[in-house]
Amino acid sequence: MVKSVKKTAEKAYLVLILLLLYVPIALLIISSFNASERNKAVWGGFTLKAYGELIQDEVVMGALYNTLLLAGGASLIATLLGTLVCIGMINMKKHFKSVIMAVTQIPLLNSDIVTGIALMLLFTRFADLSFATMLIAHVTFIIPYVVLSIYPKVLQINPSTYEAALDLGASHLYAMWKVVIPDIMPGILSGFLLAFTMSLDDFSVTYFTKAPGLNTMSTMINAEYRKGIQTEIYALSTIVFIIVLLVLFIINRRSEKLYKLKQESGVAL
Repeated sequence: MVKSVKKTAEKAYLVLILLLLYVPIALLIISSFNASERNKAVWGGFTLKAYGELIQDEVVMGALYNTLLLAGGASLIATLLGTLVCIGMINMKKHFKSVIMAVTQIPLLNSDIVTGIALMLLFTRFADLSFATMLIAHVTFIIPYVVLSIYPKVLQINPSTYEAALDLGASHLYAMWKVVIPDIMPGILSGFLLAFTMSLDDFSVTYFTKAPGLNTMSTMINAEYRKGIQTEIYALSTIVFIIVLLVLFIINRRSEKLYKLKQESGVAL
């Protein structure tokens, strides 16, 4: 009896959490198809007008372009640097590894607004704010997420495989590319997706390090909120959510296939 009540409570708690997470998103998607322009709480009929206006809105599309370019560029750079850091820690002593991991976790514990203001003061002292300052700022605060995603995979690497590749005549770079990188690839993909997501929805760091007149989705929505959010923003948010959902689905399916292939190859061996 006690176990059944406990399981029911756990399921109810899970359903509650899922509702809190996805009901607002569902309302956002429904609002993007709502023909009522003044009051989105009232259903005024189904329409695709917001999606048509979205394509023609140069301001919104410009903010979307800046957002995707910033998130994609920062994520690629952060993933590359984070991968090199994790690989470099393979042969380090335990003391140095602890120091690097402690330094890596500082941006995670630090508030985004503090990071944004600190980087703004640094940039304005030596140069003008621009897209480059935003890119550097985003790379700075998303690298820890990449490192924390890749490093657990690095700990699972079998050093004997890498050494065997060297004994068979492979160069250090070739052995690293063919042996180490494939082993930590799931961590690299997870780190990239996490970094991309963190960069995509960031506001504080972007707000303090962007140039005047240069907007991303977050800063544009913040400015639009004061005078009323346009229906195109609902449509844009819906498209971004669907794209991210599809990417996650594809990556997860690919990871499952790779895991099954490894299991089958292991059994065959």
